Amino acid sequence: MDGRLVKGTTMDASPNREFCHVRPAEGPPVVVYFRELKALFFVRTFEGDPTHEEVLTPDPADLRARGAVLVSLVFRDGERVVGMTVRYPPPGQYFFVTPVGARSNNVRMLVNGDALTSIEPLPALAPEGLRLRHG
Repeated sequence: MDGRLVKGTTMDASPNREFCHVRPAEGPPVVVYFRELKALFFVRTFEGDPTHEEVLTPDPADLRARGAVLVSLVFRDGERVVGMTVRYPPPGQYFFVTPVGARSNNVRMLVNGDALTSIEPLPALAPEGLRLRHG
């Protein structure tokens, strides 16, 4: 939440824990405490694509949306993310959100609820048979 950024891999991130270990490309693993994070972003590449515009509405054919709740998250730093989560309201301080866009560089995010100014469910925009659940 203070602007620091650690890039690396982790194999032990869980919303049921207080921390995880991140192994940077070089150097020893770093202990990362979730209470200090805005979110832990699981990404396709560390570089990303600065020209990519995030999708804000679900693709009706996207099976990742099945059984999910569409939510709008606003972080303390002003960033807004639209994503899907399996439980709303979130069951704890740390919870997973999947970006709506299947081509997002973010595959999944472990969000720190304390880093949010708001989280709200959004209306579903899906065809019959693929409804997004609310609440």
